[in-house]
Amino acid sequence: MKNITALNYKFIYSLLVFSLFLLFSCSGGRQPVSISTKYPPPTGYPKPYQVFGKWYQPIPDSKGYHERGTASWYGEDFHGKKTSNGETYNMHDMTAAHKTLPLGTIVKVLNLDTNKEIIVRVNDRGPFVKDRIIDLSHEAAKRIGIVGPGTGSVEIAAIGQEVQSETDQAALLDYYSGNFTFQVGSFADKSNAERLKAKLEQKYKNAHINVFDDGNRIYYRVRVGLCSKLEDTAKYEKILTKDGYAGVITIAE
Repeated sequence: MKNITALNYKFIYSLLVFSLFLLFSCSGGRQPVSISTKYPPPTGYPKPYQVFGKWYQPIPDSKGYHERGTASWYGEDFHGKKTSNGETYNMHDMTAAHKTLPLGTIVKVLNLDTNKEIIVRVNDRGPFVKDRIIDLSHEAAKRIGIVGPGTGSVEIAAIGQEVQSETDQAALLDYYSGNFTFQVGSFADKSNAERLKAKLEQKYKNAHINVFDDGNRIYYRVRVGLCSKLEDTAKYEKILTKDGYAGVITIAE
């Protein structure tokens, strides 16, 4: 009888867990993500979380982050619901969802097809759809030109971070001034990065390699140049692109 009772308790517990999973799945992944302590994160990293059976590990720092891929958007169905940082989602604000960037990251998004560019703030988690790297608010998607098609090819770069001020109010780091360099390539093979650096330093100043560890592997990012104002970076990007270096991205160091 004791064994039967134990099995019943196990069954009820499993059914409860499964029911909670279904409830979350039906929300579209836009409710605040529950954090699990099942797998301890690396030192200094936020806790990982699980969605639809897959684990995601947020990174502790957005500095130097850039990525290319497909952007999508979400709008009226989620308008007024809570985001992952506890805010109320407003489809008319310039915000976005990302799976691993720290909440509050300021991101520059470039539409590679139309060359339109916007700046958004990450306040939500997602998109939990294969091969999509960022989910834009309706307003952000409209400005960048992907509302109609639904998705678009983009390049994203972290250029700042929202911080708490001494008055406990949200403030933004100044991402219009600082040290901006230009990333020309990123390699898993250090020797490839060193060859590109050697080639670049024949013509450009401040050619260097930035080492980045995402927790799974190490990347060697090759960068050149130095600007103190964001408004001056477009000229430098154009020079590098004209010289045949496609995919150049501005990085705040």
